[in-house]
Amino acid sequence: MPEHGKTHPSHAGSRQPSSFLPHLPLPGTIADNHVGIADMADAFGVTHRTLHFYEEKGLLSADRMGPMRVYGLDDIRRMAVINACREIDMPISAIQELMADLDAASSQTHAAEIFDHALNGRKRELAAQQSILRRQMQRISELLESAGDGDNPERVAVPPIHLSPIETKCLAFMAEGYPANRIAVMMDMDMTAVLTLESGIIRKFNGHNRFQAVAKAVLMGFVSAD
Repeated sequence: MPEHGKTHPSHAGSRQPSSFLPHLPLPGTIADNHVGIADMADAFGVTHRTLHFYEEKGLLSADRMGPMRVYGLDDIRRMAVINACREIDMPISAIQELMADLDAASSQTHAAEIFDHALNGRKRELAAQQSILRRQMQRISELLESAGDGDNPERVAVPPIHLSPIETKCLAFMAEGYPANRIAVMMDMDMTAVLTLESGIIRKFNGHNRFQAVAKAVLMGFVSAD
């Protein structure tokens, strides 16, 4: 029986603490234990809603101190892994599988191998996307050259594209492959604002997605192809 007048942390979920996790650096501004949700969100550059979402997906499990939601060292270390995965735009389903595998790791070495395997898998996926992007860029070049052949008076001229300084900065980050959540942190903007900014850039380049927009931006000289 808990003593009268004292509040003890109660775990919100049934997930057991992880025995082994990859050694990733933690934000220097965060404490080792009993971190409130506001400090957790600020340290990792995410919103409260994002942390709630991770809890719903079973990736994190906050303790309770009265009405307060607090995170222990295990969840802080888990968040470092989750955040690293989101920075490379790893799907949530893949992160769930990775964390489940890490929960079952038999040693620190085993956990490191599991993490390396997941990173290499994501690297192969990104390489495949790069290949697709190169093909799309080549096809755009062919279409532009085809459209420019001959003197067709009925062909409508493509209006010039004008980007604001903030759009130019966002486009540069997009071209470097940063996901929207990471761009939001680097540009000190709300996630919704960044998504709106990206949508506007994609629309200006008449693309169906960020990859097509970046490809056209490279061809038109808005960003370097290097």
